[in-house]
Formats: sequence, structure tokens, C-alpha cells
Amino acid sequence: MLTLDKVYHAHYVLKDAIRETDIIYSPVISSQCGAKIYLKTENLQITGSFKVRGAYYKISQLSEQEKAKGVIACSAGNHAQGVALASEKFGIKSIICMPDGAPISKVEATKSYGAEVVLVPGVYDDAHNEAERLKDEKGYTFIHPFDDEDVIAGQGTIGLEIMEQIKDADAVVVPIGGGGLISGVAFAIKSLNPKIKVYGVQSDGAPSMLNSIEHKHIETLNSVSTVADGIAVKEPGKLTFDICSKYVDKIVSVTDDMVSAAILALIEKQKMIAEGAGAVSLAAVMFDKIPDIKGKKVVCLISGGNIDVTILSRVISRGLLMSGRQCSLTLELMDKPGQLVGVSEIIAKCGGNVTAVLHERTNEGSAINGCYLKIQIETKDFEQIALIKDTLKKNGFKLVD
Repeated sequence: MLTLDKVYHAHYVLKDAIRETDIIYSPVISSQCGAKIYLKTENLQITGSFKVRGAYYKISQLSEQEKAKGVIACSAGNHAQGVALASEKFGIKSIICMPDGAPISKVEATKSYGAEVVLVPGVYDDAHNEAERLKDEKGYTFIHPFDDEDVIAGQGTIGLEIMEQIKDADAVVVPIGGGGLISGVAFAIKSLNPKIKVYGVQSDGAPSMLNSIEHKHIETLNSVSTVADGIAVKEPGKLTFDICSKYVDKIVSVTDDMVSAAILALIEKQKMIAEGAGAVSLAAVMFDKIPDIKGKKVVCLISGGNIDVTILSRVISRGLLMSGRQCSLTLELMDKPGQLVGVSEIIAKCGGNVTAVLHERTNEGSAINGCYLKIQIETKDFEQIALIKDTLKKNGFKLVD
């Protein structure tokens, strides 16, 4: 049974094994959101994620016989690294089943801690099934990534730290995949101060816990698709579902574009790297998904920073579009000298910067001497985009939606 004593015991066990991560106040993001926004920086945890807390505490509680046989786990990456690191510290064998689409950086990081990695075709749930099969076949102890009391207690130590660091917090916003993190955090916080609101955030491409809570029974998604690969879980845990039902005030979802904008905001405003799963909490606050937080002290849990650098540029591009920092315009023009000059002069006078131009002849049905001009522009915000569009229209240029 999960108890507050168990969470405090986990806090004691983890004291010399993990980092007590800082909470950072963000004045720039706060001014944009109308609330006092604090960032709990678990992306700066050892292994780059909160997952090491639950994995380490779980492994610390195994019997000597269980340790001798070794452990097995399944993960999209962060839990894998936590289990691998903890196993290495306790000197035991670890096998990690990972989806074959897991970022290469996470696979290699897991191997670097001494774990044996088994890549499984499919998503997290497929890796989970293979791990269960190997557990039964070889007698390993399975370290569940979220649906386990010891794992949840380990994650709950974050709640204790938040309560100590921001004693008068009004709300805490937490990412949700399978639910282990928010279960531990919500349980610890609500046990100590029931007045603090705890909100969960999922990707709208993987809303398993959101759907389950709304319909009051555990539901399994047919598929998941999200830039936040760390929370791409088809089915929440039974234990985490029960705890979330009791202790979490509300669960919301965010789009991949919102997550990309949040990652960009962290890079620009805080000089901080977060992966998709780690940034969903801030995305929910930035895009007004969390109710009644204006003027309140809000802690956003940035749960991990292990983003695959090969997709970082694409995420930044999406974030630029989502925050009005970049836009693409298509104009229908008469193909005659001076048209491009006229367009670029207007954009320059409005403060925009043209970064790419594509000129195309018109298709069937258009004027015989017509053309399309596709322009990519760097901008400051959506107001500047609107100004550029309005000015172009006032000067007789036709924008194509």
C-alpha cells in the first residue's frame, strides 16, 4: 500500500543517489502567462529524467535473491536509463526492452550504463509484452515504469521537494504517460496540503489517462502518435488510474504544435533543453489549458531533457510557426517586372525578414500571365504577421490561403 511514510523512506534512500533538482522562477514566461511560473528542473536530473528516482528506489527494495537473478524493464528511453543506472550501482544484471522507434540517443545512453538492450518492433506496449515474456522465461524481476508502489513512491519524492522549495505554491502541473509520476507527486502533495491543485497533462495524440478518467474506467488506445515519445502510452496502470482518480484535480491535453512552442520557449527564455514529454506541462500553461491560475504560483514539472537532437531542428521550426516567429505567405501576382521588389519592400517596412522565395507559373484556370510567389518570413509575433498581410492587401496584392 502506498503511504506517505514510504515516500519519505524513498526520499531517504535516494538522498545520496540522485540530485535534488532546483526550482527556477521564470519572469519572462510568467509575464506572458499572467501567473508566477516556476520550473521544477527534472530535465537536469542524473540520466536527464525523473525516472531514475522510481527505478532506483524499486531496485533498492529487492531481496538479495531477486537481485541475483537480475531485472528486466520496458521503456521508450528514460525509464530504461534509470533502471540501467540503478542496476549498475547495485551490481546486478539489467535487460531493457525498448520500442524499435526509440531515439538512438536514448538507446545508446541505456547501453552506456551497462544494460542489455532488446529492440522490439512497435511502441511501448509491445516492448512491455516482450519484457513480460522474458521475465516469465528467465525469472527476472520486472521493474514496471509506472504501475508499482515503490516506483510511484520514488517519483513522489519530487512532490516532497516541491513542497519544501515553494511552500506557498497554488498549483503543480505534471506530465502524464502511464501515470507513475503524477500519482507519486499528487499523492505526496495532497497528503501534506490538499489545497494545492494538481493538474495532469497528456499529448492529444496519446490521451489514455485523460480518456480513462473521463469515462471512469481504464481504456486502451488503438494507437498513439506524438512528439512527446516519453508519454506515448496506450493504457494507464490500474494503480495509477486509481490514484489519479482520487488525487488529481484535472487532466488536459496539448497538441504537438503547443509542445514544440513550449520547447522553443524553454530554449530561448530559460536556456534549457526539454524533451517533448518534459515540456507538456509548460505547454498547457502557455496555451491556457489550466483553469484559474492567473496571478497564482504555478510549478511546471519539466520531467526530462533527453530529446533526440535529430528532431530538435524540426521541433524548433514547429515552435517558431506556433509562436508567430515564422510564417509562409502565398501571393497571386501578374508576372511582370517589379512585383517581387514591391512585395519585399512592404515586408521590410513592416519589420519582417524574407528567408526563402519560390516563384511558380500559374496553373490551368488562372490568368495566362499570372504567377504564384511563395515567401517564408521571420517575424516577431502574430501581430506583425497580421500587419504584413494587411499592408500587402492594402497595396493591391492578392494573398492565397
